[in-house]
Amino acid sequence: MAFDSAIIILIGYLLGAIPFGLLIGKLTRGIDVREYGSGNIGFANVFRTCGAKAGLATFVLDIVKGTLAAWLGGKIIGGDHMAVGQVMGALAAVLGHNWPVYLKFKGGKGVDTSVGGLIAMSPWIGFASLAIGLVVILITRYVSVGSMTGSFSSIPILIPFVVTGNQPAEYLIYCVIVTILIVYRHRDNIANLRAGTEHKLGQKGEKR
Repeated sequence: MAFDSAIIILIGYLLGAIPFGLLIGKLTRGIDVREYGSGNIGFANVFRTCGAKAGLATFVLDIVKGTLAAWLGGKIIGGDHMAVGQVMGALAAVLGHNWPVYLKFKGGKGVDTSVGGLIAMSPWIGFASLAIGLVVILITRYVSVGSMTGSFSSIPILIPFVVTGNQPAEYLIYCVIVTILIVYRHRDNIANLRAGTEHKLGQKGEKR
């Protein structure tokens, strides 16, 4: 199992580290999105900098890499330990997205990738968390607020199912860990929200 775990973590990390936002920015606009707006390679900054289609493509691909990493992790270990493999793969993908080796360990915030992992583990809980986050974004126009809210929402949704034995405890542990990571990665956004300087969805990403 130790060898399988190492393989899962390596594959998950390398998948998660693929900087789709950066690649899409270069393909669609010929720019480095890190030089615009927030400097982030995630969906929100690509949306502001390169437009809705580029932002949506980044959103989908970042979700897919988390889903694929979790799915592969579950397949590699399988059996009674499938949930452990899924969590390892998904967490590795989130870490890869946040600290990608390809970009000198300066990456995104892991929101879409973490949702992708949860969708692979428990699709309806993953989509429920995603829907909550999107609704909050539409209401507030703050991607950061929706991202943190959507991530946190997975915890109270999961708790009763874990307590009744309908979902593995590993999934809840995953949600707690990624929520902590997401809030940590949004610490600058939290400061901006308090100062009233946080960018809203739809604002253009200016050259840094």
